[in-house]
Amino acid sequence: MFTDTVGYTASAQANESQALELLHEQQELIRPLIAVHRGREVKSTGDGFLVEFESALLATECAIEIQRRLNERNGAKGVAPIQIRIGIHLGDVEQRGSDILGDAVNIAARIEPAADPGGICVSGAVREQVWNKISDKLEKLPARSLKGLQVAMDIYRVVLPSGSAVALAGTLGANGIAVLPFANISPDPNDAYFADGLTEELITVLSQLRTLRVISRTSVMQYRGTSKTVGQIGSELGVTSVLEGSVRKAGHRLRVTAQLIDVASDGHLWAKTFDRELDDVFTVQAEIAKHVAEALEVELHAAEAARLDHRPAVKPESYLAYLRGRALFTSVWTESNYVSAQSFFEEALSLDPNNARAHSGLADVIRYIHYSNYIARSPDWDRTSRAHAARAVEIDPGLAEGHCSLGSILWDDFRYVEAEQEMQLALSLNPSYSQAHHWYSAILMDQARLDEALREATLAEQLDPQSTLNAQWAIVPLLFRRDFEAVRPKLERLERLDGGGPRYLEVLSYYHYARKEFEEESRVVDRLAALDPERAWTERVWTLAGLGRVEEARKLLKQEETKGAPVGFSSIAAGYALIGDLDAAFRQLDFALSTHNVSLQVIRNEPTLEPLRRDPRFAALLTAMHLA
Repeated sequence: MFTDTVGYTASAQANESQALELLHEQQELIRPLIAVHRGREVKSTGDGFLVEFESALLATECAIEIQRRLNERNGAKGVAPIQIRIGIHLGDVEQRGSDILGDAVNIAARIEPAADPGGICVSGAVREQVWNKISDKLEKLPARSLKGLQVAMDIYRVVLPSGSAVALAGTLGANGIAVLPFANISPDPNDAYFADGLTEELITVLSQLRTLRVISRTSVMQYRGTSKTVGQIGSELGVTSVLEGSVRKAGHRLRVTAQLIDVASDGHLWAKTFDRELDDVFTVQAEIAKHVAEALEVELHAAEAARLDHRPAVKPESYLAYLRGRALFTSVWTESNYVSAQSFFEEALSLDPNNARAHSGLADVIRYIHYSNYIARSPDWDRTSRAHAARAVEIDPGLAEGHCSLGSILWDDFRYVEAEQEMQLALSLNPSYSQAHHWYSAILMDQARLDEALREATLAEQLDPQSTLNAQWAIVPLLFRRDFEAVRPKLERLERLDGGGPRYLEVLSYYHYARKEFEEESRVVDRLAALDPERAWTERVWTLAGLGRVEEARKLLKQEETKGAPVGFSSIAAGYALIGDLDAAFRQLDFALSTHNVSLQVIRNEPTLEPLRRDPRFAALLTAMHLA
């Protein structure tokens, strides 16, 4: 595969620094996709790449994914476009050191200029291998002679979707599936964590299939031991099929039984028992995923099949420790669970330093502990978290969790372009990754890209429909837009999920504020304060500001200011802006900027904060955060 940047020489002559910056951005986007599709970067050609792959199909799918991602990137407001051409040929090559030579290389280089800007051209040999394995059509171009060849050659253009069709290419499929908690029937009841871990791993494996919509772990775990029917569960989770089963672990022997059930008919679509060694657990997961795809008539793309068959080997003891840590980390958010999870991730890495999942888990839990202010942090927490996230991606470029971890760190650094690329890559690897959709939504809100943020928040909610956090988050962009008709049914749903708890009351309070129903808002805040006083102060400030009780609001803000909690800087700044004290607001934002704890989701999108956004100091803040 050859790639080449369109118009790079002219761009460099016109504005060399910008051209180099765009070239670097292009390389940062393309290189991870090459790794994910198991390609080997032979060399950089200055403004392009020469890459070899294990198959013509992997090369073609990589090229399609590259152009799709570039098209999405170019659709953002205010960005200079990046366009490349890609050419692919199939044939023998001669290895010379790290380089490759031969007619196949030369032909690929000659095919690339035949592609349109943003397009892909392949040879007839490639077309024969992929025409019935990709969803995109191949259109034959007029026969042409290529330099160095005596006869004309057949060249085909990959017909890519454009405009809104490209944006839809990455959306979730209609096939919804829930993996219910696998039952632990091991002799040792303490092995329940292994059944939970296998459930989560199956969710992760199935989530790699882009045409499946897979419900998140937090939504399915509540059905452990449930008496509800498959039909009831399917209706509550909005899925068409359910995977359930059991695990028996005795020493290093495993028996995994799995069955796929159709929600509408309550009939079995597929069932099988696997008797294996513990070392084969990844193979079992891949086999189950393939059987599910076959039963649901889901097309398995070459890159997806390759990822299923090529999962990095991990020592069984390390895998077990990782599962213990992940089960704790994704359960109830408490100090003891976080500390225990960190301990198990560290144990997993002591047993196998190449456990990419444990590196990603440790990167996440270290940052969660820091931002939750649970316990005293080591001074090098940030460096350690970064190192583990980078190592996870280095070991396994196809690990969605690793790219999501890395994206959150880049977000902390205000490197929004790269953070967005990592989140998009994570979602291309695991389209059903609810956490990545949620974090990506927040990144988009920071950039005032509200429509896109709403889309990602809605996807996060659909993928984790029992999560009160996602249900709450999906309402926020609608309130920014003052779309009260769309908000009401979502509020009713959140009330049922949260049982009238704090998350529901927080959003209900904001709903009344947005409608200027300040007396009603005040009563809701009283209910929230009775449940959780620490969470109520922000809503109380907004209520007081709406009622014109400025000095009471100021007093409350000063009380919060003395606590010095970094995560509160942006909320305090918004409060000061609401009572018209912009100097105090920007003082707080400066503090937040210095600690890289600026949260702009509310500040950039709430209509009543427009005076803050019109102040010249806000433009300076955006410049410092690379958002201008």
